[in-house]
Amino acid sequence: MNYLFLLAQQAAEGEAAAAGSGEGGVSFTDPSTWDFDPQTLTDQALALGKSLVVAILIFLIGKWVAGILTNVLRRALRRAKVEETLVGFFANILHALLLVFVVLAALEQLGVDTTSASAIIAAAGLAVGFALQGSLGNFAAGVMMIFFKPIAAGDLVSAGGTFGVVREITLFATIIDTPDGKKVIVPNSGVTGGNIENWTANGKIRIDMTFGIGYDDDIDKAKTIMMEVIEKDARVLEDPAPTVAMVAHGDSSVNFVCRPWVDPADYWGVWFDTHEAVKKAFDAQGVQIPFPQRDVHLHQIA
Repeated sequence: MNYLFLLAQQAAEGEAAAAGSGEGGVSFTDPSTWDFDPQTLTDQALALGKSLVVAILIFLIGKWVAGILTNVLRRALRRAKVEETLVGFFANILHALLLVFVVLAALEQLGVDTTSASAIIAAAGLAVGFALQGSLGNFAAGVMMIFFKPIAAGDLVSAGGTFGVVREITLFATIIDTPDGKKVIVPNSGVTGGNIENWTANGKIRIDMTFGIGYDDDIDKAKTIMMEVIEKDARVLEDPAPTVAMVAHGDSSVNFVCRPWVDPADYWGVWFDTHEAVKKAFDAQGVQIPFPQRDVHLHQIA
């Protein structure tokens, strides 16, 4: 580049001089008219060649080092048992940043002013950041969930206004399968922005059920029936022990809580089966399950 610039400059000066003197000057098409110092051009060509070789070496060596550092990061994240999706993302980001640095260093060796290029890259990054502000928020939330694991695939959760089983946690959204067969995609920021109820994290879960009997029925008999029902179910855990206790005097019934502990996968099965079994047992042993009743008195007006 310096060689071409010097040639053009001297040619222009020669043409200007020729125009002023009316005699022949430097012509781009006639090398015999070129008037320049061969030693100077030789030195400049050697310097340019040296800078070009150094720039190429910087790029090649820098690219090799970037690959090594990227692989080191991959191995470190995998040893830390980070999700593979996150490993690939961080590795690609690091590799891209290192390559940008290497290219700028190579251009600097060639004498290119990289200040403006750096400013353009920074401005572009800022513009992209503003444009993707919501997505970056979801990404940050996804990274937090992958690292701290408040929920995981297979957990029964209530999060982001959705109840169901977590199918997958991606960098930007959490996919939840609801009990009625729906697939719900919840933005990660919506999950971390509120309360997260993880019904699976502790390995066992308590089922809270309420049953009512009539005021004329035997309380101890009803408690014994309910306890026998839940103790016969092999899915009910022995530790913690299930609880059957009277909880309230209702308007038309005496209410009991029935609270067995089960594995999260057995929650709904035990829930449904226990309600059915208690109703059948009450019917078989003469315990009434009351329902609201209203007496209506009619008065005839003469």
